[in-house]
Amino acid sequence: MNFPILKTHRLKLIEITHQHVESLYEILSLEDVTRYYGTNRFMLQSEAMKLIDMFSKNYREKRGIRWGIVLKENQKFIGTLGLNSLQLGNKRAEIGYELHPQYWRKGYTSEAIKEVLTYSFEKLDLHRIGAIVYPENIASLKLLENIGFQEEGLLRDYMYQNNQSHDTYVLSLLKEEWKKSRKD
Repeated sequence: MNFPILKTHRLKLIEITHQHVESLYEILSLEDVTRYYGTNRFMLQSEAMKLIDMFSKNYREKRGIRWGIVLKENQKFIGTLGLNSLQLGNKRAEIGYELHPQYWRKGYTSEAIKEVLTYSFEKLDLHRIGAIVYPENIASLKLLENIGFQEEGLLRDYMYQNNQSHDTYVLSLLKEEWKKSRKD
């Protein structure tokens, strides 16, 4: 089963392998990145290695797909994006992503998400993509809402990070809403 490589105007979404350990560690060791990620920042490169192994296992077991986000112009690995909690039988998944702060607010995440949504709805025939976002993560909430995600509600004490519980919003985008937005 070949990993699906996706391409956008500026990006290539690739399989994450051990050759990306250093880049992934660099990103997930930053407090700015993990603040709303649902996990503590990485302290060791071995944590990045384990995460890559988990991404690979989830893909083999059809429980998730995680792409590395690479700039086409220079092949620089700038983050990851993927489908978590993938349930092909129930036609749903949750989207998750992180980007190195150096590349924030340049439209890369939005560009990558739109391509993954196309893949999810057209190739995987999913009907719902959810997202779990900390209320404090205003940038991510705005990004998802601009793409068409709708807020469904607040999950109280849903994530546990840095020795405390955090509320999160749940948002979703349904296939029919996505199709309609593409026609507008």
